[in-house]
Amino acid sequence: MSWLLLLCLVAAGILQAPAQPNPAGFISIDCGLPGETGYVNNITTLSYTTDASFIDAYAGSNHNISTKYMTSTLPNNWWYTLRSFPSGARNCYTLGLLMPGLKYLIRAKFLYGNYDGLDRLPISFDLYVGVDFWMRVNIQVSGRWVLAEAIVMVSRDSLQVCLVNTGGGVPFISALDLRPLRNKIYPQANMTHGLVLVNRINFGPYDGSAAIRYPDDPFDRMWFPASGGATAYWDEISTEMKVEIGDDQFQPPQAVMQTAITPKNFSSNIEFTMDLQGSPSYWSLGYIEMMYFSELKSLPNNTLRQYTIYRNGEETTTAYTPPYLDDGYTYSAEPFHARQYLLSINATANSTMPPIINALELFSIIPTTTLGTNSQDVSAIMTIKERYQVQKNWMGDPCVPDTMVWDGLTCIYASSKPPIISNVNVSFSGLNYTISPDFANLTDVRHLDLSNNNLIGSIPDTLSQLPSLIFLDLSNNKLSGSIPFGLLKKVQDGSLDLRYGNNPDLCSNGNTCHPTEGDNKLAIHIVVPVVVIVALVLVAILCFWLQRKRKEGSIRNPVKVTNDGDWIISLPLENRQFTYMELEVITNNFQRPLGRGGFGYVFHGSLEKGTEVAVKLRSHS
Repeated sequence: MSWLLLLCLVAAGILQAPAQPNPAGFISIDCGLPGETGYVNNITTLSYTTDASFIDAYAGSNHNISTKYMTSTLPNNWWYTLRSFPSGARNCYTLGLLMPGLKYLIRAKFLYGNYDGLDRLPISFDLYVGVDFWMRVNIQVSGRWVLAEAIVMVSRDSLQVCLVNTGGGVPFISALDLRPLRNKIYPQANMTHGLVLVNRINFGPYDGSAAIRYPDDPFDRMWFPASGGATAYWDEISTEMKVEIGDDQFQPPQAVMQTAITPKNFSSNIEFTMDLQGSPSYWSLGYIEMMYFSELKSLPNNTLRQYTIYRNGEETTTAYTPPYLDDGYTYSAEPFHARQYLLSINATANSTMPPIINALELFSIIPTTTLGTNSQDVSAIMTIKERYQVQKNWMGDPCVPDTMVWDGLTCIYASSKPPIISNVNVSFSGLNYTISPDFANLTDVRHLDLSNNNLIGSIPDTLSQLPSLIFLDLSNNKLSGSIPFGLLKKVQDGSLDLRYGNNPDLCSNGNTCHPTEGDNKLAIHIVVPVVVIVALVLVAILCFWLQRKRKEGSIRNPVKVTNDGDWIISLPLENRQFTYMELEVITNNFQRPLGRGGFGYVFHGSLEKGTEVAVKLRSHS
């Protein structure tokens, strides 16, 4: 039996109807379903919705499988549609409103069905859950569906399921499910390890249904009927009596525990073989198994059902007696390593009855310790992506894995710490509207290139608060207003290379706005001295004019002297004019800001005789 559960299914009905609320936390997605209306599966009563709100609008394309494969053997309509991803190395579904620290079952389903008319097989691609490798999907037969299921504990309030093109064909997906679990079940799944389903089998009478799942299983696990040649050697037993399901580590559904198998020959054993050669990823981390047992017959006092369990010839459980109408189980205390799984359940010498088994689960273990990008950076860059509808390969985690970093980003990786975003280059990206304040939340960014877009409005002052920013390119946009004083200060002290050319309505250093001339990449540390010289000339002209006015009479009002930054000094004590250099001396190079009002920054200053003054920078709109 293949680990991928390549099973041909029997017919089951589907009721098209308006979607109904699912149990809390359930997400059921029919990938590739057109329109916005979902439907209710009348077998599970679960609502399926389209995938439009879970993936970027431009990602992938919808398809129907070939009519040749639209047969009664398909149990649900969601097998008829799929979404393929011919473009991009990685395409992701985002599942939100999750509870951090909770375990979830994630299930993806795939049916090729020759949707593209090429009938080109095999097809293979990789699945990631969050930033961790989940498994490689291998499609071998057009009309057989493939199931991928994992149990993971989430650390954030959202989770991404990503399909990665590895060169083995175009990735696609038919359906995607997410189910919350109780944290006490499957203790082997935690923050450092996840479980990938290899097989889940319900031993017992086959009633024609594809699998036991919700509502019989409140967690919507899919328990598949046993198949294969070995079934000819089994007797199937069942009961309609209630089997007590304890509040234990696995909580199998009662419908599963009400059926079992036992050898036809009382002297025989139960043997079951599974090839693990093609099992999921990270087989080197090992496998774990859970076996479920319940005695379904009331045995006389002088009758004993007792058996020993062997895995690949190694004894794992000794002299086990299943509890009557109660859920019993055994499981792997430690992972085991194998390329083939051989299960033997042998009656002990004291047993008067052959062994039984109700159900079995087998999982491989995957590590889930990969650190994703810093959460603040993720939140900021995702908001930026949504604001500007960036249509690059911005899918999945921005920095992880390092082979799939988003276009235009550079990340810094440190051991035991989440990666951080250090460079953002979104030039020529068609960005519209104003500069998002979320750029200022990328607190470790060093280089920020927003050039050659259609950005409008003023430059946010918050950009000057980025502690690591050393390069900012705003050239070739439609920005207006004044360059924030904080950015000018960084340019003046040499810590920032600021480029802002070809923004006709942008005011540089407080001067009257006019079109910028020269090279679009002219650095502001070249412009500032020129503006200062012009300002000094204006001061000289003003001094000349005031000198002439003195001849006409005494000046009674305070003098306001402006230059490059529209600096104003209020001096009711004497009538004097000041050059820009004198203002720098008076304010100690503008070292002590007193505050900021509606007209700009105010700085403390002292005249030669110790007179304290306030120097104000007037802002221009």
